[in-house]
Amino acid sequence: MNAPAKLNEVMPQTIEFTLDGQKVSAYSGETILSVAKRVGLEIPHLCYKEGMRPDGNCRACVVEIKGERTLAPSCCRSATAGMEVQATSERAVKSQKMVLEMLLSDMPDQGYKWDEQNESLQHGELSQWADHMRVKVRPELKALRREQPAADVSHPAMAVNLDACIQCNRCVRACREEQVNDVIGYAMRGSHSEIVFDLNDPMGDSTCVACGECVQACPTGALMPKTRVGSQVVDKKVDSVCPFCGVGCLLTYNVKDNKIVSVDGRDGPANHSRLCVKGRFGFDYAHNDQRLTVPLIRKAGIPKDPEVLEQLNRDTANWSAVFREATWDEALALAAGKLKGLRDTHGKKALAGFGSAKGSNEEAYLFQKLVRTGFGSNNVDHCTRLCHASSVAALLEGVGSGAVSNQVNDVEHADLILVIGSNPTANHPVAATWMKNAAKRGAKIVLADPRVTDIGKHAWRTMQFKPDTDVAMLNAMIYTVIEEGLVDQAFVRSRANNFEALKSNVKGYSPEAMEPICGVPAQTLREVTREFAKAKGAMILWGMGVSQHIHGTDNVRCLIALCTVTGQIGKPGSGLHPLRGQNNVQGASDAGLIPMMYPNYQRVTNKEAHQWFEDFWGMKLDDQPGYTVVEIMHKALADDSDPHKVRGMYIMGENPAMSDPDLNHARHALASLEHLVVQDIFMTETAWLADVVLPATAWPEKTGTVSNTDRMVQLGQQAINPPGQAKPDLWIIQQIAQRMGLSWNYAGEHEGVAAVYEEMRQAMHAAISGITWERLQRESSVTYPCLSADDPGQPTVFIDNFPTPDGRVTLVPADIIPAAERPDAQYPFVLITGRQLEHWHTGSMTRRSEVLDAIEPMATASMCGSDMADLGLQPGDVITVASRRGAVAIHVRRDDGTPHGAVFIPFAYYEAAANLMTNAALDPFGKIPEFKYCAVAIRRGGKPAAVAGYGKVD
Repeated sequence: MNAPAKLNEVMPQTIEFTLDGQKVSAYSGETILSVAKRVGLEIPHLCYKEGMRPDGNCRACVVEIKGERTLAPSCCRSATAGMEVQATSERAVKSQKMVLEMLLSDMPDQGYKWDEQNESLQHGELSQWADHMRVKVRPELKALRREQPAADVSHPAMAVNLDACIQCNRCVRACREEQVNDVIGYAMRGSHSEIVFDLNDPMGDSTCVACGECVQACPTGALMPKTRVGSQVVDKKVDSVCPFCGVGCLLTYNVKDNKIVSVDGRDGPANHSRLCVKGRFGFDYAHNDQRLTVPLIRKAGIPKDPEVLEQLNRDTANWSAVFREATWDEALALAAGKLKGLRDTHGKKALAGFGSAKGSNEEAYLFQKLVRTGFGSNNVDHCTRLCHASSVAALLEGVGSGAVSNQVNDVEHADLILVIGSNPTANHPVAATWMKNAAKRGAKIVLADPRVTDIGKHAWRTMQFKPDTDVAMLNAMIYTVIEEGLVDQAFVRSRANNFEALKSNVKGYSPEAMEPICGVPAQTLREVTREFAKAKGAMILWGMGVSQHIHGTDNVRCLIALCTVTGQIGKPGSGLHPLRGQNNVQGASDAGLIPMMYPNYQRVTNKEAHQWFEDFWGMKLDDQPGYTVVEIMHKALADDSDPHKVRGMYIMGENPAMSDPDLNHARHALASLEHLVVQDIFMTETAWLADVVLPATAWPEKTGTVSNTDRMVQLGQQAINPPGQAKPDLWIIQQIAQRMGLSWNYAGEHEGVAAVYEEMRQAMHAAISGITWERLQRESSVTYPCLSADDPGQPTVFIDNFPTPDGRVTLVPADIIPAAERPDAQYPFVLITGRQLEHWHTGSMTRRSEVLDAIEPMATASMCGSDMADLGLQPGDVITVASRRGAVAIHVRRDDGTPHGAVFIPFAYYEAAANLMTNAALDPFGKIPEFKYCAVAIRRGGKPAAVAGYGKVD
């Protein structure tokens, strides 16, 4: 990877003007308020918030400008050369005070947003400015106070207190212009003006997606998190990173009495203070009363029966029927002792480990090192195998790097944004805001997906292709580029290999020939392709709708080819971005938590890399790739005569009993193990099948780094202490290692996290050598590649060459490969699985958040209206969905974005586990299962399983 492109850097012009008698400089177009803030002059302001478009409606920031009859709002008035401004003149100050007094006179006697240093200031920024300006409300104004509206507490997360509303419109701009959700509006006129949700609905009944941007924007507490109603004093504020999706939003935890009471968005490079419902309101899972707090050992004689698992999981707090409490010494001795015994008796292939993308880079690095040096094989994997393994395989093969070429918010520089196989408003909501912002400024979004999701509302064109026909559609686009003379010949000539083979391969893939196969009109295919090829910048962002197929690697090969032949890579606003699903799936992969790669994607079969790590770790290492997630499950069920049968496993923070395909098979495999050690924060479905359960730490309880989808290494700081005897994951890994004969000693605070990071940095020197622990403590977030202390990081890569042996991209032709299982008369529908906005991954965390569970408490299957009518169904009816592997009874939800002949089911609900039905067939290159396509039958009726009891927040 090489240095980022330098945009045409034009130094902004400056002008001079007078502010309160002093000569000051301003950039061209800079507002008076901005200049005043920069030079240390405080002008009151309420409707203005940094980062938002100035509105100028509160008039608290007015200033006097020489030669002008009226006072001017400084927040939206640009400075001009020679202007003479008085911000503290008698006239200006009198007006500022009058505005503050009038607004304060309408405030309720009891406020909502206390100042954390002075509890007498209870109306947020309004009180702070009034105190600063020494404003007192006259009784006669208080007597004219408006008739106060009633509170609206209909929403699970937020309280609406319009008696504290000053109609500054910050919430409207936050909702419409920042998050682009268009829920909050300003209605009526004059004294009847008010903030409304949709058509003046209660907030809880509106289309609000609970991102909380309005709460963060509100200056007075008119919009508040319910957890902060009352005293605002907190013990501490701790900066960290969101523990959910791969966007990697920086945030601040507000902590009182060792409990997180609210979360604020922080101005990080990936989010610029924005959050989604999970990041802002999903924090309370860490305080759930079902947290594991003591080590547990399975009672003698209690079988691991997957058939009993469902009943056990109905009451996850009732672990005492299966497990007994143990001391840490006893639990660790049993956990490590049995693993060591299996290794020594049956050989090094007898053990395997699943690490976690929900933890830190340091934990991922140390876990894979334990498996490789302590277990003695490369049988280590994590959830990337289930999400983007095919993307990584194709990217490494084609461009030499498994990471993204451009960051999400680089869509700001794109003319066309192709979103394919991804539902960003649900899965990566803050990333979706950058796409929606780009659309508002004129960029063309193209949504290509079997499902028309919410981002389709902002799309210029929608290509709703038939499920499983990605290659047909993409090859038709590549055909169009070549046939219509849209190839960037100079780029292909200088930077690509194998173009002639690609050209030959797509000869039979004209849009007209592919239209009946993929279902997208040939005219649309050609129109979109032309716009993509001719755009100054075009980006492709994709998700698991592309990767989770047996032809997932081929799908991504086509995306690489499309970008390459049009020259849409290696420059701002152009390139390839697989949106990462979990908070650290990028970092865990980078750190080596995959069976065929050492850290930084160095193949275990590469003799030079193999020797380097043997020397670095001082241990003999296996030189053959290990088994992947699904392969490990197969090996757990292998015959005893198989010398590579997997007999023991160590699983940290993963839940394969919910996340793997064909769950009956996966659960049977886990139950068949001779020894299973599970390290987690809750009694997950996997933990019920364990021999030893080790209580670990939730993300807010640890310090460590994570790497987001944008290639940013980001630091999270410990905010709260873990409950009971729960221990840091790094400490547990080291204890297991020492008991297996490894002499590790990572000394220092937080179980030596800085020492582990430093070792990992050396192992990944080609990517993060310039990102020291001290630098992360200063900057919180640094983009890689970053090779020196003064390297700012490289947000855009592949500018001049690709990190391949010859510096060129390798184009790999792809042909249509049908799904492993097609619909037929017995199973006529297609099952599509995925995530939803409120719940994440297998639900073990988000379903234990009171707010998230209250918003979306029940599993539903989405179908289009025509299919529902054919089956005589109404929304809310119960259906039974069955594949050749399993069945669930579930309530149906109407969603006309779901294609005819398909059903969509999220996989977060244990009581309606979609993965009971999915197919474990593997992509031959990425070894990823075909989650996104299998044949199912649907019939009316059935009895849904009881909703799992996920406990309450303490």
